[in-house]
Parts: sequence; C-alpha cells; structure tokens
Amino acid sequence: MTGTAELGPFVGILGGMGPAATVDLMQKIVDESGALRDQDHVPVVAHNVGQIPDRQAFLLGAGESPLPALYAGLARLNLLGAGVILIPCNTAHIWYDTLTAHSQAPILHIADACVAMLAERAPASATRIGIIGTQATIAAGFYQRRLAQLGFDAVVNTGEEFARWFTPGCYAVKGGRLAEGGELFERAATCLTDRGAEHLVLACTEIPIGLAASRSSLLPQTVDAASALARAAVAWWREACAAREVSQ
Repeated sequence: MTGTAELGPFVGILGGMGPAATVDLMQKIVDESGALRDQDHVPVVAHNVGQIPDRQAFLLGAGESPLPALYAGLARLNLLGAGVILIPCNTAHIWYDTLTAHSQAPILHIADACVAMLAERAPASATRIGIIGTQATIAAGFYQRRLAQLGFDAVVNTGEEFARWFTPGCYAVKGGRLAEGGELFERAATCLTDRGAEHLVLACTEIPIGLAASRSSLLPQTVDAASALARAAVAWWREACAAREVSQ
C-alpha cells in the first residue's frame, strides 16, 4: 500500500450527516478542482458514516450525544494523516471548538468559507441576508455574527416556519425524497425573501440537494455553504502542494 507521505497532502471529510450531503460535497470538490486528468484532482478521504447520532434531536433533548462518534471519526482521519478536515454539516459546527481540540489537523469552518463567498457574490446593494439552516444552527448564531461583521442584517425563520417547512424538508432529503424536500425548503426560503432578504445563505448541506431536485427558481440568489467549503478545500490543497514543493 502506498503511504500517505508519498501521496502528499490530502483532505479529510468527517461526513455521514447525512451521507448524501457528504457525497454532494465530494462532487463539488471535483467540480471546483478544474482538473483535466485523474492526477490533478484533490485527494480526499471521506469518513461517510451515517451512524452518528442525530444532532438536531440531541440538541432538543431527545437523543444521545453525537460527540463520541464525531471524536472517533476525527481520530480515524487524523490517523490516516489528513492535512485538513471538512465537516459537511452546519449543525455539527456548534461543537467546532471542541472538535478542533480533538484533532491534530485543522478543521475548516463552513461558515467562514460560506460568508467569504457571499461577500463576493451578493449584490452590492444587499443589506439583508436570509439564513436557511437548522433551528440549532440559527440559535447558535455563528452565521449571524459573521454577517454582522460584514454589515449585513440576518433574516431567519420563525419557530412555526421551522416546524412546518424547514425541518420536514431536511428529513425528507435525508430519506431520499429530494424534490419533496426541495419544495419544503423553498417555502421556508420564501418566508425570508418575503421579509426582505435580498440574498440567501444555504446553511444546511441538505438544502442544495433538495432545491436542485425541485428545480427551485431561488437558486440564483443563493450561496451554498457546501460549494463554499469545496472551494476552500481546493484552495487549501493547492497551497499545501505549493508549500511542499518549496520545501523539497
């Protein structure tokens, strides 16, 4: 077996939350790479294990903690020698600090990547940004804080909108009912645009899968956190490769 030292730096993905979102991120890394041959692609090792306990249920007091399973996944990726780790689950970033403390490899924060992309792509006149994500992600506030630093006001869903549209949409996508999930997500998103959101952050990695399946007309006015994370991963890998060449 060829050692990781010979292969050079690689990206680790702590996935499974859900599995389709992990595969979606991997495809986006492929798309972002601009590779013309196999050897030009970003090397990725994905820990796509869906048996991690439900993050939303735990935070609502109705399930077991996902942290032991997350720590185990991180340990496996670090043992393999990942140079950086991605987590294609926004809700899991509630534990970003403790996960980082359990990892030798740095973990790219999905909200940092997403807000950086938003700053480039949102209309110059935009002042109000809608955030579509789990109730736990919104309650944690890490997107709102980053948007406020850039001068944006955040628009978020109400408790009723989460219950009627967003949460059922999330579990529909996880259950393979992609178009149904996309239609529910679009209803949740429309509530935000109706309240003045001029651009939308897709702060849950199930959302772009659902909206693509339902062929949502809202997609052009969105920034997808998974796409942003893929772009950040490709940039990291290119920098790591350049640094390795200089040191050799």
